[in-house]
Amino acid sequence: MSSSFPRSPSPVLLNIGGKKYATTIDTLTQREPDSMIAAMFSGRHTVSRDSETGTIFVDRDGKHFRHILNWLRDGVIPMLKDSEYQELLREAEYYQLLDLSFVDFSYARIQNTNFSNANLWKARFGDAEAEGSIFQDANLRECELSGANLRGVVLDRANLQSANLQDACLIKCSFCEADLRSAHLQSAKLTDANLKGANLEGANLKGAKLNGTNLQGANLQRAYLRDVDLRDTQLEGARLGGANLLGAIR
Repeated sequence: MSSSFPRSPSPVLLNIGGKKYATTIDTLTQREPDSMIAAMFSGRHTVSRDSETGTIFVDRDGKHFRHILNWLRDGVIPMLKDSEYQELLREAEYYQLLDLSFVDFSYARIQNTNFSNANLWKARFGDAEAEGSIFQDANLRECELSGANLRGVVLDRANLQSANLQDACLIKCSFCEADLRSAHLQSAKLTDANLKGANLEGANLKGAKLNGTNLQGANLQRAYLRDVDLRDTQLEGARLGGANLLGAIR
């Protein structure tokens, strides 16, 4: 039986892949009104309900749905085993729950995870293992990423303004057209990274490893490049006006 779902104070009964849950329309729709899960229960769509119990069936793995509900209720992500982060984030991606601001992923193992378009403002990834993950078009403004392993990560067009990437492993990362204004990149490993067209105005790159780094067309105005070895760095078309190059090797 399919029907629209009017707003009601009565509990909503859910069957998620065989696991039963009870919640409210407000929980499902208010925290992230633009998500798919909110759209499902907004009243604008039809949902499949059991004709006898009124239970709504969703064909997804129900193992982590309690964490999805607790996120919608309280904005809290639980401490999980490394492999379970991947499973939970896969479910969050399916339900289009993209507001992960302030979430703490410190020390988590979240390799090859898709965070594209996610709002990760002020999220914490300190010392996380996130090799091969995708943060394309994500909001990482003021994020804590110090010491994180981000080797091979895609950050094209991401907003990393004032993000802390000190001592992070950024080898072979792609930052094409990313916004890194005032970012902290001291001692970051940027070997073979692609920052073509990136905006690094006012960024601090003191001691960063830039061997083979592509900075073509990048904005490095007022950037701090003191004591950086630029001999193997591609700087064609880069803007360096006002940059601090004291002690830099060129």
